[in-house]
Amino acid sequence: MSAGAINAIQLNEKVEQGVFLLDVRNPEDFADWKIEGKEVRSINIPYFDFLDDNENIYGQLPADEEIVVICAKGGSAKMVADLLDEKGFQASYLEQGMQEWSQFYRPVTVMEDDNLKLIQVNRLAKGCLSYMLISGGEALVVDPNRHIEEYLSLAEQEDAAIKYVLDTHLHADHISGGHELAEKTGAVYYISSSEMQGSELSYEPLEKQGMLEVGRAEAKILAVPTPGHTPGSVSVLVNDRYLLSGDTIFVGGLGRPDLGGKAAEWAQALYDTVFTTIASLPDDVLVLPAHYAEASEIRREGYVGAPLGEIRGNNEVMRTANRDRFAEKVAHAVGATPPNYEEIVEINRGAASASPEKATELEIGPNRCALHHG
Repeated sequence: MSAGAINAIQLNEKVEQGVFLLDVRNPEDFADWKIEGKEVRSINIPYFDFLDDNENIYGQLPADEEIVVICAKGGSAKMVADLLDEKGFQASYLEQGMQEWSQFYRPVTVMEDDNLKLIQVNRLAKGCLSYMLISGGEALVVDPNRHIEEYLSLAEQEDAAIKYVLDTHLHADHISGGHELAEKTGAVYYISSSEMQGSELSYEPLEKQGMLEVGRAEAKILAVPTPGHTPGSVSVLVNDRYLLSGDTIFVGGLGRPDLGGKAAEWAQALYDTVFTTIASLPDDVLVLPAHYAEASEIRREGYVGAPLGEIRGNNEVMRTANRDRFAEKVAHAVGATPPNYEEIVEINRGAASASPEKATELEIGPNRCALHHG
């Protein structure tokens, strides 16, 4: 008898309901990147510890509930799950491990009325958020990740034709599916030209397009320049009510300004974004970012986002009106850079390419694009 395999869809259902996870990767890998959720309990016992026949480790595991075993690609987890099964534990394992989990997407409807439906697509393992806005049978996709079949399938379910695809900036932690999705659907691909210098990819300069209309007239997409995270970063203001903020404003912080090697200069631009461009927006605008850092940022409704007023109230840096102090705080709180970010940026600019296997390898790990300040 052997333990049963589960896939990422089944694991997500367990994560939402409550689950005990046994991660058998190395402690360093577990500390850097793991499966999280409000109802998740997890423990890290490396695979090799189970090979030593140390009976004491089994005392750390629950005897009366299912244990889902996790590893990098599934092999080690299967062997440990089978061991647990032999000892009478109720065990299963994620068939293709963290590699599979890194490619799982969960769409959640943020809002829907007669004129507009706004869907947030959460790539849970990466903390990456993308969006599909649907109105009158047309769709705009914002910040799509590289698994474009997720968006093609979603558009088909919603009976909508993808008309526009937009990247708020040149992403550094994951490979964009923007250009490929636009080519596949015949949509127009938008990104700021300052993000694509030297690129041979076809795109429409976002800075020349102040407004996009999707479907009915009520569903208007206003591109608001918000430099800071990268020079060409934009946010997209939908119907004056929903701010798709890219990597400029997060639920828990601001976008890091250091990835171009100009932290001090870009921190100044981020100041202008916060205290000029964004300052005019009312507190009840719902901020919907391109990333999040912790499962606690997922609201009970299932999406990641928060009213702008709430973010202002909780974020000290956004209340730091002194320009020099603001820039100093932002520039000195950047943390570790995203792994492989230079290579990922080159792929997103069209200056390099990667096989699906190489792309999976490059994207392994959490996103590191947010700054978090209390």
